[in-house]
Amino acid sequence: MKIGPISISPRTIRNLRKEFRSSGLARIGVVLVVVIVLAAAFAPMIAPHNPRTQNLDRAQLPPLGFTDTEQRTSTEMVNGSVQTVTENVTVNATAQHPLGTNSLGQDILSRAIYGARTSLLVGLFGTVLAALLGVTVGLTAGYYRGRIDDALMRTADVSLAFPSLVLAIALIGLFSRFQADVAIAITDPLVTTGVAGSFRDAVGLPTPMPETFVLPTVVILVVGFVNWVWFARIARGEALSVREEEYVKAARALGASDVRIVFRHVLPNSITPILVLATIQVAAIILLESALSFLGFSGTTLSWGFDIAQGRDYLSSSWWIATVPGIAIVLSVIGINLVGDWLRDALDPGIEGEGGM
Repeated sequence: MKIGPISISPRTIRNLRKEFRSSGLARIGVVLVVVIVLAAAFAPMIAPHNPRTQNLDRAQLPPLGFTDTEQRTSTEMVNGSVQTVTENVTVNATAQHPLGTNSLGQDILSRAIYGARTSLLVGLFGTVLAALLGVTVGLTAGYYRGRIDDALMRTADVSLAFPSLVLAIALIGLFSRFQADVAIAITDPLVTTGVAGSFRDAVGLPTPMPETFVLPTVVILVVGFVNWVWFARIARGEALSVREEEYVKAARALGASDVRIVFRHVLPNSITPILVLATIQVAAIILLESALSFLGFSGTTLSWGFDIAQGRDYLSSSWWIATVPGIAIVLSVIGINLVGDWLRDALDPGIEGEGGM
């Protein structure tokens, strides 16, 4: 199999299959990732309710299997005078909201499904941006060495001196005046084409669903600028090693340009650690995006971190509001990291896999 200048050998495919068959953790990771990706992709079809619809009459309903007790205050006429009466009322779960509702009566499961879209898109696009920047810088530094290497790597060292969250917040502050313009409202094709509506009518789910969802482009730019340095360091180390190989020296002796050597020889032979790092960085960026959303910098209200922030004031009474999106974050990060471990074990011949569970 060949993708551009990068080819995937039959041996690599065999290693991937062998490691997948022998590792129970790899299978669990793939299942988790596939489930989350499918839920995000088909959110308008499988979400029980519109995640933005508020129903205060159904606020703070507990998940199935749990009950909640709340105090309700009412007034009544007693002996000709109005008195305030406080009573404890048991709130029961309902199958219409299997994971409960938040303080605004919004369905928790629906918001978790739509929140997966934000986290996965930010994780994917942020990783692609970080990889493009970091790999370009790293290959340039490692191939040319000398003053170019020193200048680029010292810039990377300065970036590493700042905690990721602090640097991300500073960059968001720098871009804040552009956030309203850069955040993109993307039309949902499943809704606008009527596919989601027809499916929901057929299975008896309520409609309509949101026709657009917000892609927080500022957050994507920020997480890309924060995480590029890891790709730069990996790519530089690989370039320093590969540039001394005989096939690179032969290509240079035959008159090949530096650009051709980098793209035809250096990059393809450096792709394995970059690919493994990219998988891990998706999980790291999801965590960073959730932290930014929790602090109010997400650019969208359909985010796991935003929902956790909304539920922090109700932890003592309605724990599920913050717990459900927190569990979604944990499962997604675990799944992606397990996939990354599988790729590392299969692609790096110097590492023995863990085998089955």
